[in-house]
Amino acid sequence: MKYRRVLLKLSGESLMGEKQYGIDENRLNAYAFQIKEIADTGMQIAIVIGGGNIFRGLSGAAKGFDRVKGDQMGMLATVINSLALSSALEKVGIKGNVYTATRMEPIGHLYIKQDAIEALERGEIVIVSGGTGNPFFTTDTASALRAVELEADVMLKGTRVDGIYTADPEKDPTAVKFDEITYDEIYNRGLKIMDLTATTLAKDNGLPIIVFDMDTAGNLKKVLSGENIGTLVHN
Repeated sequence: MKYRRVLLKLSGESLMGEKQYGIDENRLNAYAFQIKEIADTGMQIAIVIGGGNIFRGLSGAAKGFDRVKGDQMGMLATVINSLALSSALEKVGIKGNVYTATRMEPIGHLYIKQDAIEALERGEIVIVSGGTGNPFFTTDTASALRAVELEADVMLKGTRVDGIYTADPEKDPTAVKFDEITYDEIYNRGLKIMDLTATTLAKDNGLPIIVFDMDTAGNLKKVLSGENIGTLVHN
């Protein structure tokens, strides 16, 4: 395997699978099997999951929720998803520890960098939930932050699209996929891959990101084996 320690960012919306809302158990179990495939190689894996399948702070604010409270609701949604993934991982024989950005025992351990690194070194999956613990930050920013803190070799952004394109491939049939792209080019082209805070954090800390299709079984292992799928983002 090409990397020793990775941070995997999963989309909350992807957990819906075929449903309109909530968690599709089949999709969740498929993710757990993919994660087990790479955990069995000895790779150290940290995971951050979004909460958009349950609640999004920004869309809540647009409907009249206070923005801070809306973001807090979104952070709690990520905790629910993290508990679901931890349960699915345990069913396939892997220990998945849930950490929360704010104190929430007995639901999860309070996230402390050294505790999380020690769990990774014991071969346990570390699932960091609750975003950054602060409003006005996305789970993409939380992912970049945790990846840098936990000294991950790479951040993997699992989506339903197989990489970064010149335009949205679901809307523009002429969109062309990048095999690799720099952070500066993403900014200059105005590509909406992640929010600017997350992009800047990754760029400033030299954190490479691979955007790939997580919904195709086996892709996670292929990416980490060095196969040329997805798009590599680098300085």
